[in-house]
Amino acid sequence: MTDEKCSVLEHVDVGGGYRRLKVASPAIVKDVQAGQFVHVRVPQLDESSLRRPFSVFDAGDGVLTLLYKEVGRGTKALGLVKAGDEINILGPLGHGFPSKASGTALLVGGGYGVAPLYLLAKTLLKSSSAKVKLFVGGRTAADILALDEFRQLGIEVFPATNDGSLGEKGLVTVPLDKEIAALSASSAPFEIFACGPDPMLKAVSERAISSGAKGWISMDRHMICGVGACYACIQKTVRGNSRCCIEGPVFAAEDLVWE
Repeated sequence: MTDEKCSVLEHVDVGGGYRRLKVASPAIVKDVQAGQFVHVRVPQLDESSLRRPFSVFDAGDGVLTLLYKEVGRGTKALGLVKAGDEINILGPLGHGFPSKASGTALLVGGGYGVAPLYLLAKTLLKSSSAKVKLFVGGRTAADILALDEFRQLGIEVFPATNDGSLGEKGLVTVPLDKEIAALSASSAPFEIFACGPDPMLKAVSERAISSGAKGWISMDRHMICGVGACYACIQKTVRGNSRCCIEGPVFAAEDLVWE
């Protein structure tokens, strides 16, 4: 874990209220793993304000990339940061995804939950012989992010939108269920990796368990301190309460307890 002063290289609007932020971060980048997160001190907020947690979208060649949505005071203030500014980032933090998979890796993202899946896809393609497929859902086409980036990796993508404006009409589990059924029918091994809103994660966890596949679930909780001290990001598991910022944010599907 490094507390690093990072220079902003690029900060652009990617549509739908989402933004992509690239910073020079050689110290954090050399240690980061897919599924981990960083804590950003937003310069436009006062010194007493808490850092904001963000999943790592990409990391390489000394450059750290974050993909986020402006949803509150902190992210709206972060949106004012410009190329050439400096921001303080703490990371990498948390427990990430496994770096290898058996058979086909099914990546499932909801909205900006797709953020940690891009670095995961790159990692899986480099470190294992797994075939990688992406399933991503959102309310409208504007909520479906980074499809071109995934396609450039040679990954087949399966979008789904509630209004049918892109891909399948309905929840992301619609195309996911078809893929699980096809793989199960052929007895082909697969693993599921997911990040997004809780209802989606619960549905994906249930599918991983019922199909006998390994499931890796990234839980989105309000991580205030990021280092396990405040116990604000508790997730119930079969072993009791776990801190998402330390024991997570990635958990095995069978370890999660849903309320």
